[in-house]
Amino acid sequence: MNLQEYVLSKAKKAKDTSRNFSSTSETDKIKILNYISEELMANKNYIISENQKDVEVAKNTGMSSSLLDRLLLNEERITKMAKGVQKVAQLQSSVGNISQMWKRPNGLMIGKMVVPLGVIAIIYESRPNVTVDAAALCVKSGNCVVLRGGSEAIHSNNALVKIIHQAIERAGFSKDIVQFIEVIDRKAVDELMKLYEYIDVLIPRGGPSLIKNTVENSMIPVIQTGAGNCHVYVDKQADLEKALKIVENAKMSRPSVCNAAEKLLVHKDIAEEFLPKIYSIFEKKVELRGCEKTLKIIPQMKPAQEEDWSTEYLDYIMAVKIVDSTEEAINQINKYSTKHSEAIITENYTTAQK
Repeated sequence: MNLQEYVLSKAKKAKDTSRNFSSTSETDKIKILNYISEELMANKNYIISENQKDVEVAKNTGMSSSLLDRLLLNEERITKMAKGVQKVAQLQSSVGNISQMWKRPNGLMIGKMVVPLGVIAIIYESRPNVTVDAAALCVKSGNCVVLRGGSEAIHSNNALVKIIHQAIERAGFSKDIVQFIEVIDRKAVDELMKLYEYIDVLIPRGGPSLIKNTVENSMIPVIQTGAGNCHVYVDKQADLEKALKIVENAKMSRPSVCNAAEKLLVHKDIAEEFLPKIYSIFEKKVELRGCEKTLKIIPQMKPAQEEDWSTEYLDYIMAVKIVDSTEEAINQINKYSTKHSEAIITENYTTAQK
């Protein structure tokens, strides 16, 4: 079977299965999800051993520490994945809800009902936990899914899909609900994007190049997800001790995730007091790149370039800019934000609401 036939076979299986799965009861969907959670917990050692194969390859190819962190699975993270599946199971479902109903002059009743989309394809990179998250959300919403993860996580993803399939079959359903494209050749993505007859919507989750390629070339409707060029603005009326803790956590807790802070905006009135403190926290941990005004206070910083303001680093790097007002901070964010996650630290309720 060639690449085109292989990808097509996956999409066809998902389409055929979706016709029955879309009407599956909420009770059965919850059963599947609970079994997935149980199987993840029961197979921790197997998942970790397969994940280590990916981690070793990544280390040998020089992957950065922050990207290695995205790839790594350990006992704690697998437990969180399992608990996450349980939370999805407990969500209130809107499938089958009738949002509107009206009568035509001839007496005919017409209504709007929430129904599953059908088949969702999800293309993603690095983080193997997306395999579980995506499968769980699709099961909960009554959709079949075609997953295509990054080559760097192939062993991890194969293991997770195997476990998901075990759980689905244990619940008495076809494992074809969740399809996984094991081929690491990037041409598989090109083939997937052509299959509008079998796939109803495509979701890319990853870096700007993946999203751009999908949006520009897919023949399937795309739900575009944004990269995470996320800002934290420390206002002149901020509690500075609180701000230091928030900024440190926003950058340092997991810099490789898409909601990690990438830009720090500081009001000019508190810059001389705040910047030396945050610099002392980040020194030797995070590379700070400052604007001209920032460099006058902390000359040890690396000068920020224009491209820094629009870059999602996913690493221990942060660009810092002093702003004259809340309006300037808002304008800076609106200009460079990817509309993922933005924050203001202030004790002024009106400024926060603005």
